[in-house]
Amino acid sequence: MPDATPLAESRSRPLARTALPGGVSRRLRTAVSAVLIALACLLLPFGTLAAWAAYGLTDTGRYVTTMAPLASDPAVRDAVADTVGEGILREAARDGRRPSAEVAPFVHDAVLSFTRTRAFHAGWDAANEATHQSVMAALRDDRVGDVTVDLTPVAARIQRQLAAERLPFAKRVPIPHSRVTVLPARDLAALRKGYHVLDVAGFWLPLTAVALAVTGIAVAACRRRALTATALGTALGGAFLGLAVAIGRHLTLADLPDHSHRPAAAAVYDTLTATLRTASWLLLALGLTVAGGVWFTRYLRVPARGSAPDPGHSPTTHPTRLDTG
Repeated sequence: MPDATPLAESRSRPLARTALPGGVSRRLRTAVSAVLIALACLLLPFGTLAAWAAYGLTDTGRYVTTMAPLASDPAVRDAVADTVGEGILREAARDGRRPSAEVAPFVHDAVLSFTRTRAFHAGWDAANEATHQSVMAALRDDRVGDVTVDLTPVAARIQRQLAAERLPFAKRVPIPHSRVTVLPARDLAALRKGYHVLDVAGFWLPLTAVALAVTGIAVAACRRRALTATALGTALGGAFLGLAVAIGRHLTLADLPDHSHRPAAAAVYDTLTATLRTASWLLLALGLTVAGGVWFTRYLRVPARGSAPDPGHSPTTHPTRLDTG
C-alpha cells in the first residue's frame, strides 16, 4: 500500500515554505510584520515628543500650573533678583543718579527678599500667564508682529496681593502702563511653521505608531514573537527618548551666554520636561514588562492531550488472558 498520502506529504514539507491561510507565505508575513513593527517603534518616541509639545506646552492653564513651583526655587529667585536688580540700577543711572558700587548688593538683597513674598508668587503666575497667552496668540495668528506683554495686569496683581497683606505702602506701588517685547517678529516665521507641524504630528504620529504596531502583530506568522519584538522596541524607544531629553538639557545649558544663570535654566528645563521624562520611563517599563510576561508565559503552557502521562495517575493494568484452546 503506497505511503504517500496527502497528510504525509503536507507534513514532509518544510515549515518555512508552507502557505498560510489566504495564500500568503509565512516568510512574506514575517517580513511585512517586521517592517510594520520597526516603523511603529521608530515613530513612538517622536510621537510622544510631538504630543508633549502640542498638548503639554500649548495650554496656558497647564503651563502656568507647571511653572508655578519655580517661584520657590532658590536658583530661579536668585536669577530674578540679579535681573531685576540690574534693571533698577540701570534705570537709576539713566536718570542721572549713578549709584555707587556698594548699593548693588543692597538692591539685590531687597529684591531677593521680595521673591519670598506671596506678592512675588502672584506676579510670577501673572507674568507667565500673560507671556504664554501672547506667544500662543502670535503663533496662531500670522498677522501678529512682535510678541509683547502688557505689564499692567502683572503690577495690578502684585498691588492687590500687597494690599491683602495689609502693607501700608501697597496703594503707592506704581502700575506701569507699558509693554515689553519678549519675541521679535523675525523669529516668528520659523516658530509658526514648527507649531503647525507639531499640532498635526502630536495627534497623528502616536495614532499611526499604534496602528502600525497592531497591524504588524496581527499579520505576523508568529504573534508571540511579534509581540515580544514590539515590546522590546517600545522599551528601546523610551530609552532613546530619555537620552534625547538629557542631551537636549546639556545643549540648552551649554548655549547660555551667562553661566551664572545655568542653575535657574536647568530648573526651568527640568520642570517643563518632567512629563516627558515620566513618559520615557513608562515606555521603558511597559515594554520590558510585556516582553518579560510573554517570555514567562512560554513556560506556563498547558501540555496537549496525550503529550505526557499524568505522574499521579497510574494506568490500570489488566491480567493477560492466555488462550489455551
